[in-house]
Amino acid sequence: MKDLIEDIRKKEFQKVYLLCGEEPYLRQLYKKKLTEAVLPEGDTMNLSIYTGKNVDPKAVIDQAETMPFFADKRLILLEDTGFFKNASPELADYIKTMPDTTCMVFVEEEVDKRGKLYKAVKAAGRIVEFGRQDERSLMRWILSSVKKEGKQITESAMHLFLEKAGDDMGNIQMELEKLFCYTLDKNEIRPEDVEEICITRTENKIFDMIRAVAQKQQKKAMDLYYDLLALKEPPMRILFLIARQFNQLLQMKELKNQGYDQNSIASRMKIQPFIVKNSWRQMESFTYEELERAVRECVEAEEAVKTGCMNDQMSVEMLIVMFTM
Repeated sequence: MKDLIEDIRKKEFQKVYLLCGEEPYLRQLYKKKLTEAVLPEGDTMNLSIYTGKNVDPKAVIDQAETMPFFADKRLILLEDTGFFKNASPELADYIKTMPDTTCMVFVEEEVDKRGKLYKAVKAAGRIVEFGRQDERSLMRWILSSVKKEGKQITESAMHLFLEKAGDDMGNIQMELEKLFCYTLDKNEIRPEDVEEICITRTENKIFDMIRAVAQKQQKKAMDLYYDLLALKEPPMRILFLIARQFNQLLQMKELKNQGYDQNSIASRMKIQPFIVKNSWRQMESFTYEELERAVRECVEAEEAVKTGCMNDQMSVEMLIVMFTM
């Protein structure tokens, strides 16, 4: 990322960039920064944007060959094209001879690093991978935003905020904006402010539901399920999230049994340490066999819905009843 920032600062651009990785907020942020740096403000004549899986590589090449109109560069943005998963030999070959007057920027979530196009971009330009940020990086970013607003945030408020907002930077940004508006006349953000204004993600409600299941609190688990339905969450998505949570707990239990500590488990599972910390007590509430059974029952419930043996809403209800008996 440092090299990309330096390119933008010096206005010395590579012929081609690939912005990829799991963090959409950073992909979009640096796509915007590159666009603003390469082209003068308001220059739409020299900007071509291609999105989606039906982009024709030959049309892109034709556009790239066009000289810029009263400007130094022509910018071509290609987003979510799938070119880095499905071979695009035309573009891979073309990039080698692309004129210096064209700057091509690919924005993709997933790429095949073994592919011809990936290797061509790596040889001719710059690849920047934006992964999910770790807890420390997120805290630094949040603190920086808080300070820009002339505010402070308590440590307990910070941890509660991360629990509610998760590690998606786009969601964090949105929740921060709400929090700043809510605390407009305050200098310090406290846990009660976060509790009042920040929305608990669906994943957190699933977490609470699993906790209720572990404590055999059937009514509470059902109430949380009906809350999610009232929020228009599809039952099959809820089932998927329940299965994912149980599977995560099962992996944690297995690694714990192998002697790994919380930080090592987070590293091996490639999740944030605070997720492991928050899930630890929940994981301890189940035996390994109970978690194995829960994962198996979720798979069977999904199969029952897909084969028409049971409707989606009832399948989740049956799971909750089964787990809390």
